[in-house]
Amino acid sequence: MTGDKVNYDVDDRGVASIVLDDPATRNALSDALVDELLGALERARDDEAVRVVVLRSGDPKVFSSGGNLKAFADDGPLLAKYAGLDRFPRLYRLLGGLGKPIVCAAEGDVLAGAFGIALACDLIIATDGARFGCPEINVGVFPFMISALIYRSVPRSKANELMMMGELISAQEAKRLDIVNSVVPAADFEAELQRVTDRLASRSPLLMRLGKDALDATRDMPLEDALRYLRSQLALAFAAEDIKEGVAAFSEKRKPVWAGK
Repeated sequence: MTGDKVNYDVDDRGVASIVLDDPATRNALSDALVDELLGALERARDDEAVRVVVLRSGDPKVFSSGGNLKAFADDGPLLAKYAGLDRFPRLYRLLGGLGKPIVCAAEGDVLAGAFGIALACDLIIATDGARFGCPEINVGVFPFMISALIYRSVPRSKANELMMMGELISAQEAKRLDIVNSVVPAADFEAELQRVTDRLASRSPLLMRLGKDALDATRDMPLEDALRYLRSQLALAFAAEDIKEGVAAFSEKRKPVWAGK
């Protein structure tokens, strides 16, 4: 499926590639692009053949430049702008509740609102030339929508520095801060991305969904409530055929054949 600004494809491993492809704006997060992105993610969520989602850019120089600054400064009705901002909470909630692992493939710069998208993914693989940050404060905009994601992923003092100073950090610094999972040379990027997606796609899709849903549900729960919820999910997982198959395959030294139930 090819849209005007977002492309979608699924390979024979069950890896769905969602590609931001609006080079004229450096993949700025316009209403149209975000709507297409939401649609592609919903399609991946609802397709049982999809086991892993990769979110990436058609331009290796930039993942996304972030929010559409022209839209911020236009003279449109304030109520219409406010209504349109619902797209971002929907997007971040959808990424967290997709039920399938999502890899952000950061070949180029990940800026402003796109930084929030990356942080909402499960894993981030970056090239050694990629940069991350919140430069919007430099043009008089505070990163309101992504601040909650930043505060959940980045140490407080560094989070404040990123949002208030507007300076970018290198992929290596992002790795040091545990923002990204791995940093590789551009020449090795596709091989590393395939290694990661191969490994994720080989897991039980049922247990992956149960696990990711549990992480999403308990992220902000008090400890006692989280443990109570997780106990119920573990009991539910015990009833799955895939657990029995996984244990049997391990004992028999073979690859498991997941039934997805």
